[in-house]
Amino acid sequence: MLIARFSKQPNHNNSMQTKGSGMLDNQPCNNQTGDGIDTLIVPGLNGSGEGHWQSFWLNDQANAAKVEQDNWVCPDLDHWNTRLETELKKRAEVWLVAHSLGCLLTANLANSPLANRVKGALLVAPCDLAQVERMHPCVVHFGSMPHQRLPFPSLVVASRNDPYMDFDTTRHYARLWGSELADAGAQGHINIQSGHGRWPLGYAFLDRLKTRAERMKNAPRFHLSLVPKSYDFDASRKLD
Repeated sequence: MLIARFSKQPNHNNSMQTKGSGMLDNQPCNNQTGDGIDTLIVPGLNGSGEGHWQSFWLNDQANAAKVEQDNWVCPDLDHWNTRLETELKKRAEVWLVAHSLGCLLTANLANSPLANRVKGALLVAPCDLAQVERMHPCVVHFGSMPHQRLPFPSLVVASRNDPYMDFDTTRHYARLWGSELADAGAQGHINIQSGHGRWPLGYAFLDRLKTRAERMKNAPRFHLSLVPKSYDFDASRKLD
């Protein structure tokens, strides 16, 4: 696992932001729905409504679509997973951009036959189910924390003062999932309450993930640079 440190603060400028190009083609394919969607937004509890950075992402990026749920306030893993897999079946290859409980939903794809349709997953501020239960008793029905290694590239963005998961626990699960870990500094839960509306840095994180995925695709199967390390690597450069 690699760990990179970023200290950029939340962006409160609501001007239009665009992300760089670099969409990967892991294998020749056509979008099965023909709608041009190559990114699925996977929200957590309450659905990332108006003002949330995921909602801005949907508005700003024509190639993104939201994984809708029937019940955003009382999440059930089986029901939510069915909705996610339904969206995956529509498309041959997609990127996933998940937040909070959506990260755990994404991590539960580890054993899914549809995991091969995921080109990579950006996992922003994953939550600890034990802490979720303390903060929202008897609301979330998600079983236990997913712990299996993900079969697709992933990048976890973690905050140093996230009320839903402490940093050391996030680092632990990033290692289990085989994810790169980005240290975002003290950014709360990276949501509306922590001052994150439109979040241009998210696009940079996704581009970083795409670059890593391309390296993994082109590298030998067990290239040492891509094997999770037993130590943390602190990178001082920021994503701009």
